[in-house]
Amino acid sequence: MDTIIILDGYIDEPTCLGVPPFMSTYPRYIAGAIWKKLPNTTIFYYTIDQVRKQPDLISKRFADATLIIVIAGMMVPGKYLSGYPIHPNELKKILKPLSKPKKILCGSAATYGFGISGGKKTEIIPDNNEILDASITGDPEIVISKIIDQNFDFTRVDLSEKRKSAEDIKDFAIKGAKIVNQHPYFPHQLIIEIETYRGCPRYITGGCSFCLEPKKGIPDFRSINSITNEIKALYNQGIRSFRIGNQPCLFSYQAKHIGKKEFPQPNPDALEDLFSTIRTVAPNLDTLHIDNVNPGIIARYPEESEKIAKTIISYHTSGDVAAFGVESIDPKVIKENNLKANENELLSAIRLFNKIGRKQGSNGLPELLPGLNFISGLKGETKKTFEYNIKFLQNIVKNDLLIRRINIRQVIPLPNTIMEETGNTLVKKHKRYFSHFKYQVKHSIDQPLLQKLIPKGTTLTDVFFELWKGKTTFGRQIGSYPLLVGIPGNFPIGSKKDITITDHGYRSVTGIPKPVHINKSQRETIQAIPGIGKKRTIRILANRPFANKQQFIKTFDDVTVAESILKYLSFDQ
Repeated sequence: MDTIIILDGYIDEPTCLGVPPFMSTYPRYIAGAIWKKLPNTTIFYYTIDQVRKQPDLISKRFADATLIIVIAGMMVPGKYLSGYPIHPNELKKILKPLSKPKKILCGSAATYGFGISGGKKTEIIPDNNEILDASITGDPEIVISKIIDQNFDFTRVDLSEKRKSAEDIKDFAIKGAKIVNQHPYFPHQLIIEIETYRGCPRYITGGCSFCLEPKKGIPDFRSINSITNEIKALYNQGIRSFRIGNQPCLFSYQAKHIGKKEFPQPNPDALEDLFSTIRTVAPNLDTLHIDNVNPGIIARYPEESEKIAKTIISYHTSGDVAAFGVESIDPKVIKENNLKANENELLSAIRLFNKIGRKQGSNGLPELLPGLNFISGLKGETKKTFEYNIKFLQNIVKNDLLIRRINIRQVIPLPNTIMEETGNTLVKKHKRYFSHFKYQVKHSIDQPLLQKLIPKGTTLTDVFFELWKGKTTFGRQIGSYPLLVGIPGNFPIGSKKDITITDHGYRSVTGIPKPVHINKSQRETIQAIPGIGKKRTIRILANRPFANKQQFIKTFDDVTVAESILKYLSFDQ
């Protein structure tokens, strides 16, 4: 019997994320294509981080496989907490010793090369032809299906073949749903990326200069049934967190005048049908979030956009983020790179989301707010570009508008995009300006926004603990762009707690469990309770256990301070 390995080296593309805790569409569609053709085939799914932690998997499991399919492609550089995309040298080290299995690379790395970091050109695997038997530049699920038809003879298959329509993947998406059981984050920490369509409504003008999506042509929408049947299959496997994130603009889903207008008219009824049906097929989900939204659409169609935003809030879970591709406020850069929106349009979109979505939701975060993406190194950029950008952000703070998060990146000049000609020339030239802009945002924008978003005393629910650094545990909620929370003390990785916020960093917060079990908690956790400090912690540790709050108050030198602390505590033995 054939054994196939799917090695997930992670995807981070403009419209698709597959770095933990996210799982992209790639492994699910690929597994579905295999199981549709070969239902009894054994598929083993591993993340690159599992291989990093267990290198003996290479000799024990990979060496005897029939086929190894590698998924990779970091086209949008990000910062990661629980995993990092595979490096080409790392992949070479894994694959080179393996002589028996055939080896395939797919994902954007196969088409454009490996993104290493922002501001750098993509790289290919050294000795590529010696390491790989094939690189799939088309749709992996379609090509792999054809490879199986040809008895694994790659020479008889067009490796660049793409699906003819969105309906081609509907069976693959359902049959591949069960592969999620093999993800190390399954079930509770895993969030599944869901595709609604591919292609960009702005393809008729070429789209943004740096982006891959316009190359896919006119938007090809999945039907509501196709999307929700996939979600139902995933839900039946035990998945409870979903992000409707795999598209360049959710508000353009099934929009009117697609292919005729660069900014098509949104279709609120379609989004109502989609989200209401998701809630029907996945009634007890934990997380339902979105991702990309074009602010130019919101500015041009405020009435329809407000309806859609209200629909999302009716069905989603709070802490949601609509990612706006701002890229730059500089009018020259906007024009030369065919960006989505100018300053006034962006402000209009931000105000609309603040009007509808800034109210605190059940998980402690606002319901639905914009996130802003900036990119450095675009054509036409000068020193003045960074001045435009920081002034814009300062005005947002000044006008009491809320932004959930700000991402600042350096462009990866991808092959076959307009930015390929410019390359990383401006990234190198403006490195100092870029660093200063990031410093300004960190110190004068991020923290004031964070303090407004999540005041001290706010409770964030269901924070999953992901890693330890010294005597601090770091965790996040499950969702789009989750906020990093540092909790003094070491708590079991993979467990979750509600956390009361006690302090703000620049892009993260500090908190303590709600409640703090004063008779059981670690020194570091107790010391972090507001009003306690080091000396009082020593006294608490020396006098516990406390049967009740009266005993606790007696150990304090200041009754008023002791009483103010009680709201954080539990006296369970």
